[in-house]
Amino acid sequence: MKAFVTARGLPVPLIEDNVDTDVIIPSREIRSVGKEGLADGLFAGRRYRGGREPEPGFVLNDPRYAGSPILLGGANFGCGSSREAAVWALREYGFRVVVAPSFNPIFKRNCVRNFLLPATADAAAIAACGDAVTVDLAARSITAQGGQAWSFTIEDDAAEMLLTGRDEIDFTLVEADRIEAWREGDRRARPWAYLTGASG
Repeated sequence: MKAFVTARGLPVPLIEDNVDTDVIIPSREIRSVGKEGLADGLFAGRRYRGGREPEPGFVLNDPRYAGSPILLGGANFGCGSSREAAVWALREYGFRVVVAPSFNPIFKRNCVRNFLLPATADAAAIAACGDAVTVDLAARSITAQGGQAWSFTIEDDAAEMLLTGRDEIDFTLVEADRIEAWREGDRRARPWAYLTGASG
């Protein structure tokens, strides 16, 4: 399912600044060019010890957070390389939202293109998300069970992509009739630009 409306759960707190894409998915964990098979390698350098033995102190191994679709991060989340596999791994693991005070711009774009919500929120609000919350994209809000709410920001075009489940190509195809009408008009106005084949 690509479209995003709401997500609810106990947020996974990984509130550290400058978590880079190599921490999110180490290069050794990327064994193909596909989007699948990456969840096991998510945060592998910190999630495991001695091979694949779970590190008890790492937050993803805490059973309280099992199945949560919401990850809390620190400033400049997703910095480092433009490794799109970092987003693929987060998405395949089950995260639908990453809430952070700021994101690396390339990582943020990769999130939107892969239908993972990068919600930019105040650090104090993120620190206060200690219980189950609901993230509502249309309302741009994060609401706790007790009713306390915080706002987050995201660009309007990115929000529209996430809410509709459409990517850039889908949005272009919506305008297919107008595009074809323009091409027909241009073909009549500049027929020489549409000549094909050899002359002689």
